[in-house]
Amino acid sequence: MSVTLRQLEADDWPVVHTWGRLLDYCRFQPWGPDTEDESRAFVAEAAAAWTAAPQIRYAYLVSVDGQAAGTAELNIRNAAHRHGELSYGLHPRVWGKGIGTAVAQQLLEIGFNQLGLHRIMGTCDPRNVGSARVLAKAGMTYEGRMRQTLRIRDGWRDSELFSILEDEWRPASD
Repeated sequence: MSVTLRQLEADDWPVVHTWGRLLDYCRFQPWGPDTEDESRAFVAEAAAAWTAAPQIRYAYLVSVDGQAAGTAELNIRNAAHRHGELSYGLHPRVWGKGIGTAVAQQLLEIGFNQLGLHRIMGTCDPRNVGSARVLAKAGMTYEGRMRQTLRIRDGWRDSELFSILEDEWRPASD
């Protein structure tokens, strides 16, 4: 199975909307399900970030065997201290197949090798066991639970915090 990332482009909004409109996709997030206008705005903003100066947001379209299957981002949280944060969202049809781990590993590769980051973090809802597994399998260390970090549809959400340092990271073996 081939998992690739490419720069997200404004014209990608219709395919992004195919999963952005699904409650399962966004159930642990403070946004969504998205309308077409919301998907269009999200993709336009993410695509425009590629030309920002300084660039702090790197948004990607995830493809599996050539078919769009999600989005992923690497965001610079503190440039002076070389801290970043990764995130990903995959269409439910590809859940449980190792795609998330492959995406996280590619984001770590970009963050450490191309952007020169020192620390990369990722968070997930404690109920999102699959996402916690992705972060752990990508080599990230569980740091703990941050309480009530986001307000979502069913109330306040805690966030599980994972991170990895540049000297802990090892490229994924093929």
